[in-house]
Formats: sequence, C-alpha cells, structure tokens
Amino acid sequence: MQITTTFRHLEPSDALKAYATEKLERVRKYIDEPITAQVFLTVEKIRHSADITLTAKGITIKASEETSDMYAAIDMVLDKIERQLQRYKERLKDHKPSADSSDRRVLKSIVEAESIETRSEPVIIKSSTFSIKPMSVDEAVMQMDLLHKDFLVFTNAGNDSINVIYRRKDGNYGLIEPERQ
Repeated sequence: MQITTTFRHLEPSDALKAYATEKLERVRKYIDEPITAQVFLTVEKIRHSADITLTAKGITIKASEETSDMYAAIDMVLDKIERQLQRYKERLKDHKPSADSSDRRVLKSIVEAESIETRSEPVIIKSSTFSIKPMSVDEAVMQMDLLHKDFLVFTNAGNDSINVIYRRKDGNYGLIEPERQ
C-alpha cells in the first residue's frame, strides 16, 4: 500500500503519520492490491480534520471528518471508509464481472465560456484522461455514490456501449444510452 500523508497548518508528526498508516491497514481485507491512499491532516483554529482518498483496482473512495482531536478524526474517517467498503463489497457479491473486461479511456475537458464579443469559440481550461471499466448500471450508481459525484461515464457490461448515469434533482437516477442502429 502506498500512503501519502500531507500536513496542512501543523508540523509534520511521525506519530500521526504512523497512526494513520496503522489504521489504514484495516482496509486490506476489503480490497485487493495495489492500494493508493492520500491522507490530508489539517488544523484550522480548534478544528482538526482528516481527509482520505483511497484508490484501488477500479474503485475510488473519499471521506472526511472533523473533530477537536486529530486522532479521533483519523479514527472516524477510517470508520466511514470501512462502512463504504463493506457496502461496496456486499454489492459486488450480486454482480458477476463480464468475460470481456476491456478497459476504455475517456478524455474529460472543462470548457470556459467567454463573451461572444471577445471570442468566438470556448476555450478548454482543464483536460484529464481516465480509464472506464465495464460495469453494470447498479455498479455505476454505487461507484458514483462512493465518489460523491453527480454523474459517471462508464462502459455498460451488458451491451459494451458507453453510458452516462446521473443524479436527478428529485433524488432518483437517470441513464443516458446511445441508440443502437
């Protein structure tokens, strides 16, 4: 497991780093290697917050907690991550991976709109590439919830087409599928 610890507004402490590393070992029973963890420990006046992002084999989980004690914040955020991983593992039991699990890569771009008088075309201000693995619609909803996102682009394992799942304003989900010809 690769763990990166970042201290914000506090002196780096080997004791805190070792404590977070020791607690992160608990997640090994839920997900396979390789696991990458980013730990952000922040102090703002009397608030101590711990933010953790885990990435492993097609899943990314984020969680954060704030308390008046850094060790308690680490414990609470790891409990939250463990609950998310338990839900994820239970949901995976119901889904079988497809025989053809080829990954696709998608390019995501953020476009900045300017007034018509100054520019005739929008400008791309940020671009990133990420892989999308084949998954069922239920898995896509679960992944979107774990990432706390409003939409997710994924390859539908049932028909091998690229789909978009999104959260509607009424709390339900919408699915965009390409039309088959």
